[in-house]
Amino acid sequence: MSAGSGVWHLRDLLRDALGVLRDDVDDVRVRGVAQSHDRVVPGSLFVARVGRRSDAHDLVPAAIERGAVCVVGTRSGSTHVAGGVPYVHVADDRWATSALAATFHDHPSRALTTIGVTGTDGKSTTATLLHHILQGERDDAVAGLLATVGVRIGRSHETLPGHFTTPEATEVHAVLARMRAAGVTLAVVESSSHGFALGRLEHVAYAIGVWTTFTPEHLDDHGTLEAYLEAKRTLVRRAPISILNRDDPAFAAFAAVARSLRSYGVHPDADVRAERIDVRATGITFDLVVRDHDPITVALPMVGTFNVHNALAALAAADLVGVPWHDGVRSLATFPGVPGRMQLVSKEPFGVIVDFAHTAPALAKALAAIATAAGGRKIVVIGAAGERDPGKREPIARAAVAGADLAVFTEEDHRSEDLGAILATMAASAVAAGARPGVDFLVIPDRREAIAAAIASARPGDVVLLCGKGHERTLERTDEVLTWDEASEVTAAVRRARAATPEGA
Repeated sequence: MSAGSGVWHLRDLLRDALGVLRDDVDDVRVRGVAQSHDRVVPGSLFVARVGRRSDAHDLVPAAIERGAVCVVGTRSGSTHVAGGVPYVHVADDRWATSALAATFHDHPSRALTTIGVTGTDGKSTTATLLHHILQGERDDAVAGLLATVGVRIGRSHETLPGHFTTPEATEVHAVLARMRAAGVTLAVVESSSHGFALGRLEHVAYAIGVWTTFTPEHLDDHGTLEAYLEAKRTLVRRAPISILNRDDPAFAAFAAVARSLRSYGVHPDADVRAERIDVRATGITFDLVVRDHDPITVALPMVGTFNVHNALAALAAADLVGVPWHDGVRSLATFPGVPGRMQLVSKEPFGVIVDFAHTAPALAKALAAIATAAGGRKIVVIGAAGERDPGKREPIARAAVAGADLAVFTEEDHRSEDLGAILATMAASAVAAGARPGVDFLVIPDRREAIAAAIASARPGDVVLLCGKGHERTLERTDEVLTWDEASEVTAAVRRARAATPEGA
């Protein structure tokens, strides 16, 4: 049995996690749960998941060679596999992975006040803002964050591999267990629709749910808009209280399934409201209006009007766990920003911003939110990912040429798809929208060259917006995966452009 620190024997783990009683297995000690064979260590329980493109049962021999003491999967009719290692049949291997991981780590989310943040756009920023408020100025670990931008336990920060908003259940519960061990009491978990639909968050116990926005996205995975909506609403159904965006058109759909709710926005009926919003190049100010409180002026050192909503959501959640409004506002004034989320990389002689926007609505919002100097232009670098919903490509191109004076279409993780075909689709959509090739938009397949071209075309007063990669640390091509840091790439491009500019030009 467990001693409260992930110490389990096989029979006990199978019984408590899966409800499986197996007296015919050796009661060996289990030292971990893995759903990837290369993460197996001696003593691991290996879940041989069956995916759309691969079947991990093919890797069972490799997992056993690495030391797996049990295999769990959906194949029936077998009780043991190679070397006499027990095989346990389950109906749903994703659910089983989550149940085993949560049980192995003694359900860490139950020991924490776990706050989930979901939404099409804004969830990473809102989650990071909330963690910043909750941690405050404390040096000891009070709050933890599990998000696309990485893991934070108190003030420590680390990145996670891959491009997943929500990592696999094995990683989710391992991270939450590390938070618990470090003394964290408040955990903020960015909770994606994939995380819910694929069972990665199945056994996370939420105390509060925060919802930001809802627009069509990920239909290649969810199939229909209704299925995507249901995946997003999972958080609201499961959380005892939810914080919902009163200004989003989908508010009623989320409110309908909320067990209890608090709303935020600029809507006059919002419980937590922003008034007198003032957006400037250096940041945003607004008045925070809450019932039974005098208005509080908020100074937010961020770019983008939509960050007002992200800040409201974070303040509302922080209040629910006992952070006074004034303390939350004071913390926001020192917020350092989110890597790859409207990240201001350079101010002079023109602005350069890196953002993760990779959908048409997010791109349109980002372009609308940036302010140029009088006579300044907006220049955007954007692509569309391969092996993802192809229906996103034309809307992205239209949003780019509609919101920017110059769009540069380039690569964005095209993977096995033909990059030329992706860019041809985007170019054709731009032309259909009335944009002129070579004038209103350029097509430059190599992303580094596209960035250089955008920087070279910028003049004082302009703003260059780099979209699609944001915080990600790799760039995926057909036959290679490049190490990639968009902010560093842009900084280097600006430096090279300045060095190439004659003195006084």
